[in-house]
Amino acid sequence: MWKPLLYVALLAALLCAGGAHAQTKKELVQKVLTLQQPGIEAIAQQLTEQPVAQMMQRAGMALQQMPADKRDALARDIQADAKKYADDAVPLVRDRAVKLAPTTIGPMLEEKFSDDELKQLIAILESPVNRRYQQLGGDFQRALTEKLIADTRDVVEPKVLAFEQSLARRLGVAPRAATSPRPAGSGAGGSKPSAAPAKPAASGTAPRQ
Repeated sequence: MWKPLLYVALLAALLCAGGAHAQTKKELVQKVLTLQQPGIEAIAQQLTEQPVAQMMQRAGMALQQMPADKRDALARDIQADAKKYADDAVPLVRDRAVKLAPTTIGPMLEEKFSDDELKQLIAILESPVNRRYQQLGGDFQRALTEKLIADTRDVVEPKVLAFEQSLARRLGVAPRAATSPRPAGSGAGGSKPSAAPAKPAASGTAPRQ
């Protein structure tokens, strides 16, 4: 007498499993996107800050031509403007990137990866070792950058200065006098007009910390 009930239960389980299977891949893709959200946000931040960073670099060159008393005050004003831009624009672009990811990256993940591959990818992204590696990405980058600048400054700095002086002549302004080598990116009075304070972002597809 229990057989009909058993058959009904098995049929219901199979139907539920079938419905769940139809959503499995989308759920896996969504999980990948969630794990990769910090990387998506980092891309948006870099994209938003890039034009200002380029303008700040040009401003730093122009500041070299100004008297020191005006230069420092102007550099602070420029930095304040850059920070205001970043505070206003970065969150907007970052949030939009997160909303666009499911309709841009999502279909590509569904097409290019099988269910099993998505599961393997999630396992890698969720691995404590991988997370620790991603968290140390900023330290790795800083260590390499500092050493690279120190090891190449004597070779690269004269080339940068020659280009800067050539550009100044083409623009019709007095070229900056040669000075002792300085760290790359330094601005007037040793201060660097910075594009905006960037929040740490994991590399590659760096995740929300």
